[in-house]
Amino acid sequence: MTAPVTAPVTGLSGAADAEGALRTLRRGLRLSPEFTAGLPVTLVLALLATAGRVVVPVAVQQTIDRGLGGDDGPDLAFVRLMVLACAGAVLLTAVCAYAMNVRLYRTSETGLTSLRVRAFRHVHDLSMLTQSGERRGALVSRVTGDVDQISQFMQYGGLMMIMATGQLVVATVLMAVYSWPLALLVWAAFVPLGFALRRFQRIISAAYTRVRERMGDLLAAVSESVVGAAVIRAYGAQERTARRVDAAVDGHKTAQTRAQATVALTFPTSELVAAVATAAVVVAGTLLGIGGHLSAGKLVAFLFLVTLFVSPMQTATEVLNDAQNAIAGWRRVLGVLDTEPDVADPGERGRTLPRGPIEVRFEDVGFAYPGGPPVLHDVNAVIAPRSRIAVVGETGSGKTTFAKLLTRLMDPVSGRILVDGVPLDEIRFSSLRERIVMVPQDGFLFDDALGANLRYGRPEASDDDVRRAVADLGLAGWLDGLPRGLDTPVGQRGESLSAGERQLVALVRAYLADPDLLVLDEATSAVDPATEIRIQRALERLTRGRTALSIAHRLSTAEAADEVIVFAAGRIVQRGPHAELAAVPGVYADLYASWTAQREL
Repeated sequence: MTAPVTAPVTGLSGAADAEGALRTLRRGLRLSPEFTAGLPVTLVLALLATAGRVVVPVAVQQTIDRGLGGDDGPDLAFVRLMVLACAGAVLLTAVCAYAMNVRLYRTSETGLTSLRVRAFRHVHDLSMLTQSGERRGALVSRVTGDVDQISQFMQYGGLMMIMATGQLVVATVLMAVYSWPLALLVWAAFVPLGFALRRFQRIISAAYTRVRERMGDLLAAVSESVVGAAVIRAYGAQERTARRVDAAVDGHKTAQTRAQATVALTFPTSELVAAVATAAVVVAGTLLGIGGHLSAGKLVAFLFLVTLFVSPMQTATEVLNDAQNAIAGWRRVLGVLDTEPDVADPGERGRTLPRGPIEVRFEDVGFAYPGGPPVLHDVNAVIAPRSRIAVVGETGSGKTTFAKLLTRLMDPVSGRILVDGVPLDEIRFSSLRERIVMVPQDGFLFDDALGANLRYGRPEASDDDVRRAVADLGLAGWLDGLPRGLDTPVGQRGESLSAGERQLVALVRAYLADPDLLVLDEATSAVDPATEIRIQRALERLTRGRTALSIAHRLSTAEAADEVIVFAAGRIVQRGPHAELAAVPGVYADLYASWTAQREL
């Protein structure tokens, strides 16, 4: 059985974008339980820090009613007691707030680290086909920028929400103790604002989702312009590239400005409601005082409590900004995690193949890229153990797709592929990657020393192992000619080396990995004739004793192969030894004649 190829994710946040804010938040916390670790203790500290704030209004009330307005005159001892109580409460509040901050920062950083690692690893689990459906800069944005937005909210907004909630509860309780009619009056002023904010939240959520999308576009445009700087300069496309980056920057600015303008509407509204509530308390409290139902100290304390009550309400409108930005980022991260890998590792259920010569069998294999026409049609082929096969064909004929299916970078949409009689999708990735190694066209190198790049497929190899492998491939002279040998820095993407040298690194890397089946995609492309000869000699030694499949436009590889498979329009149209195919009219004879003519020029 083969897994169907799913469409590339052109905005990996598809399902998650439709979720409500609270549901998104709950899902995010379930995926990163570190966020809630030790939360009860943090909440207790938040409650203590909040309770310390209400001591001041209570002390003010007691000081006015008992310390200054008592029946026996001012009681200075009682006033001093209240002052000391206030000082102790402020100190307790500061200590609890510090402990709460430390705990919150620690748990949030742990949770964010877990989320970032999970998202990063999931991106790598996605097939190359799925990754190609979204620009690399946008994927980087999901793992970095979007998680940073969550970080900002969890460390600042989350702290403010915890404090505000505790302060709101304590202030409400004390207001009700002093005067429940005034407490109801305050709540009556703010309840409509709460309903309005809930409705407003949907608008803000959509606005900040657009902000995060524009940020992904911006990172994609900037990263492509940096990576492609040489091509941009070569074609004099600086102004065109600058306009593209400027458009991405302007798009992000416009989205951010609109989101901020939308949020800004909440600030004057909360200020207005707070002013109305305070004025109402002053008027109603004065009337209650005149009627003998409220003392002067209680009225003053109540006004302090109204300030404590209003502050969380205003904080909520401020936090709403960070919250919606974070939830938009969380949706995009969840969108990555919700994307099922279309080329999945069978894991523990999979099979491990023993080392040894490999036989490959294609049975009625077909493949089509999502939304496109079929590029492979009913491919049937058997690759015998230890045989050296050359795969040729015009551009777009399907030969590279054939190689990617063999190495399971993609899965066919029909038919199946067997390795030593075992369906390819039943083999564990660990076993598959150990037995089958592909040397791609670009031979990507990491910004590290040459030795680290050579041993990438076998990190435990010593320097002596690496030098021995280089010598076995006949490349000792090349290594000795480098300024610092194995310590030579290769630069970003191997830019300090020539294209031919990057291919040599890729071949040595594959040799050190010691696979049983080697797939070489355009191994001699974009190199000079002298380097091609060096590569061909290294290839001869690299493929000796192994099953090898080489894809090339230069047919010198085909001349040395045991057999040639010829693709045209997604089908195998010819197969046989080079000499036989070149001697009969057909696709291969035409390709060979064209290549020979070019070589003679």
